[in-house]
Amino acid sequence: MTYTYHIPRLLIGAPQGRSGKTTVTIGLLAALTARGYRVQPYKKGPDFIDPSWLTKVAGRTCRNLDSYLMDQESIRQTFISHAQDADIAVIEGAMGLFDGVDLAGSGSSAEIAKIVQAPVLLVVNCTRMTRSVAAMVSGFAHFDAAVKIGGVILNQVARSRHEKMLRAAINEYCGVPVLGALPKGSRFTIPDRHLGLIPAGENEALLEAIGQLGEAAARYLDLDGIMQMARRWPGLTVRQAIPPAPAVQWLERGSATPRPPVVIGVIRDRSFSFYYPENLEALVAAGAGLLSVSAIDDPLLPDVDGLYIGGGFPEVLAAELAANRSFRQDLRQKIEQGLPVYAECGGLMYLGRRIHWEDKSFEMVGALPLEVEMVKKPQGHGYMHLEVLPGTPYFAAGQIIRGHEFHNSRVVNLDPECRFACRVLRGHGINGEYDGLCYKNVLALYNHLHAVAEPDWARNFVKLARSRRTGGN
Repeated sequence: MTYTYHIPRLLIGAPQGRSGKTTVTIGLLAALTARGYRVQPYKKGPDFIDPSWLTKVAGRTCRNLDSYLMDQESIRQTFISHAQDADIAVIEGAMGLFDGVDLAGSGSSAEIAKIVQAPVLLVVNCTRMTRSVAAMVSGFAHFDAAVKIGGVILNQVARSRHEKMLRAAINEYCGVPVLGALPKGSRFTIPDRHLGLIPAGENEALLEAIGQLGEAAARYLDLDGIMQMARRWPGLTVRQAIPPAPAVQWLERGSATPRPPVVIGVIRDRSFSFYYPENLEALVAAGAGLLSVSAIDDPLLPDVDGLYIGGGFPEVLAAELAANRSFRQDLRQKIEQGLPVYAECGGLMYLGRRIHWEDKSFEMVGALPLEVEMVKKPQGHGYMHLEVLPGTPYFAAGQIIRGHEFHNSRVVNLDPECRFACRVLRGHGINGEYDGLCYKNVLALYNHLHAVAEPDWARNFVKLARSRRTGGN
């Protein structure tokens, strides 16, 4: 038996990075949402920051679709489970449309488009270009017969005469509709920093950019034409029914509701915001209740059985993190008492002794024998393969775990007697050879994992937290 899901959908791609995909995606989401459409956003690849903006704009949690970390079936299931009640699903691509990890384009945005059978809305940066735009669009339209270019967005258009020439060339030679043209102007961009865009939750004032992009999209994009393009594609057929994904229910402090058998704290504040929603859902599916924690505002760590510290920009808020001395000391004491803590990237930085950034040093938790120094160039950037070494309850020894890293920090003053958790097979990690430090029940890595790729992680984490709660550890 098969099931067919009719989901209007499109993927926003481009010939190359920095063409304006994120600008167009945010503007389109804002404009469609303002019209009353239910828009489900997705991001191709492992990125955390772009999804934070797409979530803010759409009012629905953005999901990552990554063919390096997820197989095709998992990608289709993730796509359908979250988009089946939406009016349209919009996937923001990454890099150039056909750019992947090998010559065949594995891991590319085009591969995602084929897996979910989505048409591509191609964003072209038209700076200093006229008739050549037709050659570019034609090449993308015919490069892979399985990838359908459903429409073109012209970006960085100089003036009305420039726009007319571009539209005429595409109409004459390509047979692909132009569905919008954005003029040049800094008001159509949003702020960024060393790892890309600034996270949406870090500074509420930055959200003003969303309104500007939405107004620009409503004015310069053919929203009706884009919706028609997304609706024309056939339904997605799968072998079994895919139910809508349940939403994560966060525990409320002081609630009269009985305490769950296992409570995992999740540090969610302006410093730590990089979490795949699937990771949080996997912890709940494994039997945990989730409690939101702030390393900036909470004076002490609440009563939890385990703690998850994701990535983020702790260096930006280092002064505030350092100022909350009572929380840091309480966390360190509980780590010494055996509290299970799983930390990724920014979480690793926070658990060390100090963060050095811009000629200043800030005291952190001090549970791990290391310090972290911020530098201008990325120290680790890309997908990772790690071989687990003996001694961590989160993974089996010898297991190969996948993930990705993206950090401008490096570990310094590392205790030579420290215990590493994983051998790096691909990537950089802590020193190019190893990633992850083990201390008591703490595991802290630069690697970000995705629960769809590593389903045992959540079960083992919750099992460890339950064991400590019941006195088994």
